[in-house]
Amino acid sequence: MTGAVHVVCPACNTVNRVPRGRLHDQPRCGRCKDVLFSGKPVALTQEGFNRHMKHSDIPLVVDFWAPWCGPCRVLAPVFEAAAAQSEPGVRLAKMNTDEHPALAQSFNIRSIPTLAVFHNGREVARQSGAMPLEALVRWIRNATELEQ
Repeated sequence: MTGAVHVVCPACNTVNRVPRGRLHDQPRCGRCKDVLFSGKPVALTQEGFNRHMKHSDIPLVVDFWAPWCGPCRVLAPVFEAAAAQSEPGVRLAKMNTDEHPALAQSFNIRSIPTLAVFHNGREVARQSGAMPLEALVRWIRNATELEQ
């Protein structure tokens, strides 16, 4: 795997070109100098979601959740641990459906938590409900391997 990939900065939403072989070298944003991969899920806004989905070459796994949801609170630390294991080949992000109901509605999110994988601007996989870490990491790998 050679060449460069486009990676959206989680802090300022700038699109960065990173040599594929340097993804594991803790690359920094060319604009704001923040790290591009922190091993934690990114909290997305509508603009951030659009930038990551449309301009990043790495798959985006989004946890659609709400603060009042018990299973969402159970999944939160598992999702964070999965981010630490999955980056930099995959970006994990969280989308609060209470703050962004129109986005959740546009993707027909009917129950939460719902995890969706986006790659090359389209949804490629979906899973509802909480799951243990090993199952989540396996699901992410299976869903993203099919697309790469």
